[in-house]
Amino acid sequence: MSSGPAGQVTRSFKSPRLETTPRVPSRTFLRTVDGVTIDAAYDPGAESSGDLAFIVAHGFTGGLDRPHVRRAAGVLAREGAVVTFSFRGHGGSGGRSTVGDREVHDLAAAVAWARELGHTRIVTVGFSMGGSVVLRHAALYGGKSAGGEPVPGLEHEGRTEARTDAVVSVSAPARWYYRGTAPMRRVHWLVTRPAGRIVGRVGLRTRIHHRDWNPVPASPVECVPHIAPTPLLIVHGDRDGYFPVDHPRMLADASGGHAELWLEHGMGHAENAAADGLLSRIAGWGAAHAGI
Repeated sequence: MSSGPAGQVTRSFKSPRLETTPRVPSRTFLRTVDGVTIDAAYDPGAESSGDLAFIVAHGFTGGLDRPHVRRAAGVLAREGAVVTFSFRGHGGSGGRSTVGDREVHDLAAAVAWARELGHTRIVTVGFSMGGSVVLRHAALYGGKSAGGEPVPGLEHEGRTEARTDAVVSVSAPARWYYRGTAPMRRVHWLVTRPAGRIVGRVGLRTRIHHRDWNPVPASPVECVPHIAPTPLLIVHGDRDGYFPVDHPRMLADASGGHAELWLEHGMGHAENAAADGLLSRIAGWGAAHAGI
């Protein structure tokens, strides 16, 4: 444990240990296995004595302080505790965004923190880029790979404290490099062009890594078959302007019938479009499926 930015505590999860920490709202800095400092917050929720915790993984250019992330966290907190965090390169976190690749380590640190606080049932809930990250994380830490089967493009580290018990992926892509919609073409400009990365840093508080993926990480659709038996819910809007409905259907098909698919009528993209009623249903699903 060491001093982090702004005098806050930085927790390293390379060698985690369980603590009997009182469950009170808190904010800290976590350190990932690859050495990146992650800004994270904890809300014990309405059921502060319960064992359930939701880990919220935001979308690209988001962050734990964004209004829609706080709103989503508030709804989920009616059912259990909530951990929110900013992915690397976003907000107060260190490093640079790799747009879904190394972010799996950020999520693992957040999950390990929740377990350190005593939560034994963990539900990861990801939106857009975060939706792809929760799928990759579950394949690495929660599904078949934990039993020794390799996941293409992922290196299993055997860190059982970072495992998840249920997964909710909202508005996620099925495959990388998708440019079939105008919003995604703008995202690719933001990520791949020097001028776009300046816009991301100055206008969106998102610092984007300039290097291409090497190697290319396993795509969400490649990871989904490795998630079972961990319960998996895929949520997508039929008016999503970024990823059309063939993406969630492809993910559901890849699960071989293991995943539950909710196609939401009239819903747009990610946390901005997720109504409180939908978030409440997601919370209920997570409470019912985590740890079964």
